[in-house]
Amino acid sequence: MVITAGSAEWLAGFTRGLVERRLAACGQITAEVRSIYRWQGAVQDEAEARVALHTRVSLVDRIVAAAAAEHPYQVPCVLALPVTGGNPDYLRWVLEQTSVTG
Repeated sequence: MVITAGSAEWLAGFTRGLVERRLAACGQITAEVRSIYRWQGAVQDEAEARVALHTRVSLVDRIVAAAAAEHPYQVPCVLALPVTGGNPDYLRWVLEQTSVTG
């Protein structure tokens, strides 16, 4: 999953909370990306932070809900991207770390 925010510190705290709740195994934060987008009729050009979250598909809806409740943006960027392969040991670790109930 990919989530962006205006503050790398806010994003780090949000990511830590997801990892603590076992909704994500890992989050790799890029402190500054440049986002160019149209918002409310004007083209914006802003510095943002971006996190790549490593999780399982069954937890996507819970992460989207957490972002909707906690994110400072009115419409946060939260995208789920498919994993089509990778190191089997790492993929197994992601599943172990995101083993949640309820």
